[in-house]
Amino acid sequence: MNVAIIPARGGSKRIPRKNIKQFAGQPMLAYPILAALHSGCFERVIVSTDDIEIAAIAQKYGAETLALRPAALADDYTGTSAVIRYELEQLQHQGTTPEYCCCIYATTPLLQANLLTTAWQMLQATASLNYVFSAARFSFPIQRALVQTETGVAPFDTSSIAKRSQDLTPTFHDAGQFYFGRTEAWLTQQPVFGNNSQMLVLPDQLVQDIDTPEDWQHAELLYQLLQQAKA
Repeated sequence: MNVAIIPARGGSKRIPRKNIKQFAGQPMLAYPILAALHSGCFERVIVSTDDIEIAAIAQKYGAETLALRPAALADDYTGTSAVIRYELEQLQHQGTTPEYCCCIYATTPLLQANLLTTAWQMLQATASLNYVFSAARFSFPIQRALVQTETGVAPFDTSSIAKRSQDLTPTFHDAGQFYFGRTEAWLTQQPVFGNNSQMLVLPDQLVQDIDTPEDWQHAELLYQLLQQAKA
């Protein structure tokens, strides 16, 4: 059995009510719910929230909610892994222990259902894997970064600044969309970014962190281009 868990707390400082704010005609939360449902990977799609309004919207779009998350797990300092463990433990108390659990972030309007399916296939194919997560390649070599000094500018890495881009090791970052893992790995706090994990590298046009109003606008533009391409 597989479950998807979407953490979606009520508080958001930079973009108020971000998780249910209207995005291209639907609440933001609708997009990861629908992607999870359409992927065919999950028997249950659960939204973890501390907010009654968010819970109602989650149910409207086909997800379910367990008991509201405690306030201690809904502040600015609680990590995602702690929330996933809490929800998995609630399922265990109900007599259900899924074999696999995918954490999907709530603000992922560019998430595609087929990416979840691909991640699930990758996880199944290699028994040693604990997680498969979404990643993106840095568009510019991080080894050639610059830093501001008191007197001017300096290379972050003096040994790499003069090298050609193609001679530098490719680098990647967490795309912040999903983390598909084995339930045992979540519950035993195995690191997501470790030896038993694998990246699913996404195309640039499907990656946009949404933390500021400018990020939101950029994500809407990407979403519109994606819809045009599909049409």
